[in-house]
Amino acid sequence: MPDDSDAAVIARSLADPELFGELFDRHWPAVYRYCRSRAGTDGEDLAAETFRLAFDRRATYELDRPDARPWLLGLATNLIRNHLRSCSRGTRALERLAEAGSVDDPTDTIIERTEAAQLGPTLAQALDGMPSRDRDALLLFAWNDLSYEEVGVALNVPVGTVASRISRARLQLRARLAELGCRPEQTGS
Repeated sequence: MPDDSDAAVIARSLADPELFGELFDRHWPAVYRYCRSRAGTDGEDLAAETFRLAFDRRATYELDRPDARPWLLGLATNLIRNHLRSCSRGTRALERLAEAGSVDDPTDTIIERTEAAQLGPTLAQALDGMPSRDRDALLLFAWNDLSYEEVGVALNVPVGTVASRISRARLQLRARLAELGCRPEQTGS
């Protein structure tokens, strides 16, 4: 492995923990932007928590992967999902929905609505109702320029699953944007 790869930095940080700071310096902007775009003002805390968790788990990092960005964004995705589930607003809404019996699994609905509030209005409307697994794959691919393989690492799923999730999400997004009166050239789809 090259001496300057993320894997090499992580390996060296096992003996000298301060070296992990180099990984932080390299990837903070991308992780922060991703967390901020999905969780709003709580994004900075979630990005910081991502690196704390990565530091704690660095001994389990697969050193055959030179780029740690997909791993970090996968950790961030799970933290964001857990955060949105535990929001007091989400919890109150979840309780109301559960009492009313209006949806089978209200957790995904709360996450979708909370996350959508952080996005542009038209995109938020278009993403509303999309299964979280499809939305996560699409956003990791589109917003973070990850390859299908890297999205697979981030979400811990095979590349074929990533391809089908992104394909399904794109079709759903295009159809929904068309319903909302957006032309593809307006959205970059």
